[in-house]
Amino acid sequence: MRTLISTAFVSLDGVVEAPGGEPGYRNSGWTFKDMEFLPEAFDIKGREQKEATAMLLGRLSYEAFSPVWPGMEDFADYKVMPKYVVSTTLTDDGLVSDWGETTILRSLDEVAALKETEGGPIIVHGSAALNQGLSDAGLIDRYHLLVFPLLLGAGKRLFSATDKDTQKLKLVEHEAYANGLQKNVFDVVR
Repeated sequence: MRTLISTAFVSLDGVVEAPGGEPGYRNSGWTFKDMEFLPEAFDIKGREQKEATAMLLGRLSYEAFSPVWPGMEDFADYKVMPKYVVSTTLTDDGLVSDWGETTILRSLDEVAALKETEGGPIIVHGSAALNQGLSDAGLIDRYHLLVFPLLLGAGKRLFSATDKDTQKLKLVEHEAYANGLQKNVFDVVR
């Protein structure tokens, strides 16, 4: 079974919306505003590209990333990696042609089936609603969280507010950085 890894920039109060400056959110770009950049805090992002063998995205994140990431050298490893977009509305004509093989999945059942295939880890970037659904369905195996020392209040959250049984996590890697950023890697305990 393939490992499904959710990776996120997250505020201390759980917000993941518009970390890189996406329009339409009051605190857009919160990952770099008034935050000293320390390259070592982001080493995990390069490691993710080297270790992942596929990328999973929701439609909104795909539509935000696909016009930009294919041409960015920082994301070169993702360009050739197979991508899967979970959407009930996206069609093949909505896919970009310069970002490698992309498959549309129509349900979380199809994600579960993908996890049963041969291959290495699948990484989930962005995709707040997808992350919530995957978590609630018990499909996420690991979280890579870069926690920013900010309280953003309103905004899309990484985790849903669904009333469900306790989900236990095991901290397997962590580090705190001089700028207040924290790296927390959790395995989901089954």
